[in-house]
Amino acid sequence: MSKEESSLTRSNWIAKAQSALDRNRIVSLLRAIVDTPSPTGEEGELARNISRHLAEAGLNGQEQVIDEHQSNAVGMLTGSGDGQSLLLYSPIDTVTSNSAVEDVPWVGPELRADMGADSWGGGGHVYGLGAQSPKGHAACVFAAGEAIRAAGVPLKGNLYLGFGAGGMPSNARPGMRENSGHGAGCAHMIEQLPNIDSAVIAKSGWSVSWEEVGLAWITVRVNGTHSYVGSRHLLPFTNAINDAGRLIARLEVWFSEWAERHRTGLVAPQGVVSHIESGWERMPAFTPAECRFQIDLRVSPRTSREEVDEQFGAAFDEFCSELEIDATWERTVFISGTTTEPDSAIIKKCIQAWESIEKQPHQAVAGLSGATDANILRSAQIPTARIGLTKAAIPDIDFELGMNTANIDGLHRLTKLLVHVAVDYC
Repeated sequence: MSKEESSLTRSNWIAKAQSALDRNRIVSLLRAIVDTPSPTGEEGELARNISRHLAEAGLNGQEQVIDEHQSNAVGMLTGSGDGQSLLLYSPIDTVTSNSAVEDVPWVGPELRADMGADSWGGGGHVYGLGAQSPKGHAACVFAAGEAIRAAGVPLKGNLYLGFGAGGMPSNARPGMRENSGHGAGCAHMIEQLPNIDSAVIAKSGWSVSWEEVGLAWITVRVNGTHSYVGSRHLLPFTNAINDAGRLIARLEVWFSEWAERHRTGLVAPQGVVSHIESGWERMPAFTPAECRFQIDLRVSPRTSREEVDEQFGAAFDEFCSELEIDATWERTVFISGTTTEPDSAIIKKCIQAWESIEKQPHQAVAGLSGATDANILRSAQIPTARIGLTKAAIPDIDFELGMNTANIDGLHRLTKLLVHVAVDYC
């Protein structure tokens, strides 16, 4: 067979598989996935449901049990054995938990309708907890595999469909296994799947990305004096909460400097103070001897763990000296940023698929600071592309509503791209 004939045959199979896509089916899949709660550490029920539906669709669905609460789901289309294998991957755990007890007041004064695992549709959108990310992406991965099977595409390499637990940057929730977040499910999955040659992770952003930031989590302890409001004018004391506030204000300025200093390639790694605790809630009259807060510092693929420690440590010492604050810091989590070579086959094929849909040259988006399981995949030496859904264009959208609203046109578009890439690659 000539190259021209082979290319034509491949194009025909891509078109046939894309024509097998059904918008209503994608929406049905998404709503079923949204309607099963899956907070980090408790993805087992959803993974079992997905596994069962994969099996019913002829996609060899299997549950990968991690512990009594947490599982992955994996599907597969077996190739003839003379081609390369591809993993289409999406995490399945949500940022928030579907519980007002756990999430309020941190998400707001109440649990809005879109923050619940009870989907509904309207105006060309699907709403519900995680409807855009991660569950919209999971529905697209499922639907892509289903369409390729329905079209009877003669794959040479194996096509894996992966639905991973523990994809959120999260420590353990109450009652869950300690290492249930930070890509735990993805790491477990690739240990079980043989010979994955490349991967595509479906995560937010309608452009092809080949690198992303890692993260360092840092706990800061500011020391003070345990004292009493009635004696603050009589005895020397240091208010750890006040000193923590002054230190945080200085760090917030430094985070912007960090981002600009490490802005390279596609990334502009950010930092934030997102959790603080101190004192007795029942006794506001007494100051605590310690105030703790946590930092998420994003890390460029070109910045090592040692460089993070050195640069943050130098800035921290400078600020404590300048502000006359007694404080210490400890790095508790580190995940490296990663890069796949932009001229690798999987990146090229994703870009070609994007351009075939958009009918214009692809432009990569720079200034990114989101971290995903792509770092787990790349750290296992699997070349990985990232592509996903855009945020819905609806009034008064905020971060949570953006995560919880999926545009149906966008779902169909992403699934078409995943079909194109999988057929082309496998």
